[in-house]
Amino acid sequence: MMAGPRRGKRNVNGEGNIRQRPDGRWEGRAYVLTTDGREIRRSVYGSSWEAVHEKLTKLQADRIAGKRVTDTKLTVGEYLSYWLDELARDRMRDTTYAGRAQLIRRYLRPALGRKKLGQLTAADIRRAYGRLRQTCQCCALGRDKAREERAQRLRARRKAASRPRKNARPIEGARCCAKTPPECCEAYVSAGTILVIHRVLRAALQDAVREGILVDNPAKNVRLDERYRPRFQAWTGTEARQFLATVRTDRWYALYAVALSLGLRRGEALGLRWSDVDFADEVLYVRQSLHRAGGRLVFGPVKSYDSERGVALPRPCLTALREHRDRQADERRQAGDSWHEHGLVFTTSVGTPIEPRNLHRHFVRMCEKAGVRRIRFHDLRHSCATLLYEQGVPLENIQDVLGHSSPVITKMIYVEVTKKIQRKAIDRLDYLFEDDPGDEDDGPAVGAR
Repeated sequence: MMAGPRRGKRNVNGEGNIRQRPDGRWEGRAYVLTTDGREIRRSVYGSSWEAVHEKLTKLQADRIAGKRVTDTKLTVGEYLSYWLDELARDRMRDTTYAGRAQLIRRYLRPALGRKKLGQLTAADIRRAYGRLRQTCQCCALGRDKAREERAQRLRARRKAASRPRKNARPIEGARCCAKTPPECCEAYVSAGTILVIHRVLRAALQDAVREGILVDNPAKNVRLDERYRPRFQAWTGTEARQFLATVRTDRWYALYAVALSLGLRRGEALGLRWSDVDFADEVLYVRQSLHRAGGRLVFGPVKSYDSERGVALPRPCLTALREHRDRQADERRQAGDSWHEHGLVFTTSVGTPIEPRNLHRHFVRMCEKAGVRRIRFHDLRHSCATLLYEQGVPLENIQDVLGHSSPVITKMIYVEVTKKIQRKAIDRLDYLFEDDPGDEDDGPAVGAR
């Protein structure tokens, strides 16, 4: 005859209390220590006395071992808002803060925001990433709906105008989700974006551990495919010469010449001041950056400590900068009181900082005019690395020009340069495959007399 559930057993002191609830489940209660040093009573549940007793035993063993438990009522969304504004804000650049806030708002808060922080597990995080990979973000965020609503407003405004514009371009509205019938554009989150999202979550939860809010970091136990590498495009030497020849008479020629020759980031080029250019020693110093953050243009530090650097200026760049300085002086005289002095090398026609998006649009037009492959402005930096190596410059020197902390980073990022290095090394074994049967040398004829 099977024994029934244990009832009425008196637990020894410190073992905890076990009882059967009205709903039939068993509940055990014991005292535990929280991450902030308080002693609280924690309940565990199970379908039998034995199952609850096993959980209580583990709880007590953890307490004896010094392991503490999380006691927070915060949700993941509430904590991420607290982390962003209270813990991480002071150590981030404005652009980094804006990027992290966007990732949290778009992805992490919808996927995990309602989950209790203390109950978050690695399995929850993996499932959230899986849903992101399978959810069209255009549909989820209502991007196409907003696009159609904006188009409808523009159509109504054009219709109400007293004098409609001739040859006006058609207003494009819905492209996919908001069409009738709807069409999914399959705008899924890329592997690279998932990696960035995970780094943000892992950093935020690690700060929770340091603050004593969490016992451990569940994001550390999530393994992702780290083989992803962003794909960069670099111009060949012919394409670079063709582009520079096309923009030679453009007022922004010096900007493109410096960015391509020295591998400057867009923000670094737009934040360049005349005080950063030493014409006597022929050196350009990268000290600040210009970005749009929070709806306005802001000057801030460069990306990292190693990004603040001094780079020797090639003679053609010196000539281009001198010509640009003279042209800017003429623009300053013509603008008169309308000129806004910021001390910047590259400005608008009235001296104000250049809007990064306007530079992007201008760069696209110049690529089309030059008849070269359209690449991102940032790919001028990658083109610089590739072209430098093709001229025989070692990776260590390329690292100094680009402002990386070590040549290992340069090698990891600029895969095309690495491939060229490998090809050059492997090609040295060509002597093993000589077709001349009369050649009986055991090695390359180097230094033979």
